[in-house]
Amino acid sequence: MNHIDELKAVILELHCAEATHRESVPVKEVFSGQTIWDGIVEVFDIEHHPDTDTIYAWLHDTGKPGSSPQHVTVLHINPALTPQKAVRAFIVQKLSINAAQA
Repeated sequence: MNHIDELKAVILELHCAEATHRESVPVKEVFSGQTIWDGIVEVFDIEHHPDTDTIYAWLHDTGKPGSSPQHVTVLHINPALTPQKAVRAFIVQKLSINAAQA
């Protein structure tokens, strides 16, 4: 199974929506001169979702030795209205979770 098929399966499981791959978009997020995320965001059309017809998805390396990449899905709803904004929303959420655990 390739990564597009993996992401489709995750979208179906998490969002109960069939996904059709639309495009792959390179995204690089830089903060204070440092690259904090650099990868490909997969854009999917989804059917029968009550809030949107688009979802962004990618694999995220957790940085933990021996662990598999995390599947990330972000619905195309405000503020995540572009692939880059979806990555930003994910980063903000991840930072918030890390801060709460500290």
